[in-house]
Amino acid sequence: MQVVILCGGQGTRLRETTEHLPKPMVPIGGKPILWHIMKHCAAHGLREFVLCLGYKSFEIKRWFLEYHLRERDFTFRLGRPDQMEIHQADRDEEDWLVTFAETGEHAMTGARIKRASPHLRGKNFLLTYGDGLSDVDIGELTRFHKRQGKLSTVTAVRTPGRFGELRLEGDTVRAFEEKPEVTQGRINGGFFVLQSEVIDRLDDTADLIWERGPLEGLAADGQLAAYRHDGFWYAMDTPRDHAELEKLWATGRAPWATWQGPNKVNKTAQRGHYHTPIRERA
Repeated sequence: MQVVILCGGQGTRLRETTEHLPKPMVPIGGKPILWHIMKHCAAHGLREFVLCLGYKSFEIKRWFLEYHLRERDFTFRLGRPDQMEIHQADRDEEDWLVTFAETGEHAMTGARIKRASPHLRGKNFLLTYGDGLSDVDIGELTRFHKRQGKLSTVTAVRTPGRFGELRLEGDTVRAFEEKPEVTQGRINGGFFVLQSEVIDRLDDTADLIWERGPLEGLAADGQLAAYRHDGFWYAMDTPRDHAELEKLWATGRAPWATWQGPNKVNKTAQRGHYHTPIRERA
């Protein structure tokens, strides 16, 4: 199953950092948050990625193009760079297949998914945002999606009730409520599993927002299931969020670092209040 990651937003609330970098390239522990998201997906066996690029897209391309030069030893003769030899690494490397899809600097989320769709194949794909970290069990999420038999599944996470929420009936999303009078305590946490037919509900209009018309339509049609996730989830929206994630990473036991193995996950942090809302993104 391929992973589609929305990487095109400008990250205006992180302007001090994103003035020179796109939001997915904001580093945590010296590596972009995008790398952390991809590592989590790869830990669950998903190693094919389609990145929906927009704002400062070349910075994302450059980071991956220069990956081996940063991470590995190499030898070359000055004046003959065509004879460069990149030496074998001593540690495991990311065996990822990454497609970089230019989806427009000012396009919204729905348009980005539609524009990246020519690179998709297969019946299902995972969709997530380039600024949200979680320890969600992607394997169980995928199995849940298949059991539900619906076109789409969203990971529903807990958050304070002042944010827009998902109105649930059992495991089905019936509506989105921007300012609900009665809170159920869950919002869209990203990490969608979508069937390919969902693409037919999208168009190439630049202002198409995935979280509005398309997702609301799926909910209204009873085609949006909710996978409840009660573990760690955090969206990096502000400088304070960035600082919190850096602090967690510095402990050496970041809850989202599932590739490090279960014995290294900080269970105390996993139960803490590390939830901030994923709103509309690009």
